[in-house]
Amino acid sequence: MQQTMYSCVPSPFYERRYERFSIGHAATLTTVQPGLGSVSVRTCRMIDISRGGASFAVQTTIGLPQHYYLHIIGTSLRIGCAEVYRNGDRIGVQFIKPIEQTLLREIIRQEFFTGQNAKAPKRR
Repeated sequence: MQQTMYSCVPSPFYERRYERFSIGHAATLTTVQPGLGSVSVRTCRMIDISRGGASFAVQTTIGLPQHYYLHIIGTSLRIGCAEVYRNGDRIGVQFIKPIEQTLLREIIRQEFFTGQNAKAPKRR
């Protein structure tokens, strides 16, 4: 099999395993210090989500470790996350275990009914 120069170029289109959905949900990040020394909670605003990960915006990343739990307001689960990137106040994470398709549908459906998407045009 012959390779072309394009087969060696990384592409986000082919690297992502799951479809991403834009959402604007409020969420919280819960961190646990080593030895259960302390627990801290901070708020964030979801940007997008897939079965395998998400991105969100926070006020500050100071003191935020690279592993934490994500709780999307309106759901009952805390999702274990491993940070993939930080870019200013935007953070991208990979979920420790992919979330179920039914939970993802519930989150997206809630977004549709509440109209929380920050990218959606404002009604007059």
